[in-house]
Amino acid sequence: MQQENNAHGHIVGYGTYAFIWLGLLAFTGITVVAAGINLGAWTVFVALGIASIKGLMVMNVFMHLKFEDKIFKIFAGVAFITLAIFLVLTFADYLFVR
Repeated sequence: MQQENNAHGHIVGYGTYAFIWLGLLAFTGITVVAAGINLGAWTVFVALGIASIKGLMVMNVFMHLKFEDKIFKIFAGVAFITLAIFLVLTFADYLFVR
């Protein structure tokens, strides 16, 4: 019996990888600049927001999430939202309880 190979072939060009790499470098620079600005309690939230954007970029391109089935994207989204809820609750506790 032969098994069908359901893997969809996709090729991501070097230009896309270079563009994402430059974007990651830019967001890293923005994070460093934001850390030097006195934003008070919002510094952590800005840094986590930028890190979330960088994480989404890595997941979509380098982990090939944008080429996966819809159900896999939903599961990854639920995991990401769960992590975001935990982070928001943790830092809200840190921000408001002193």
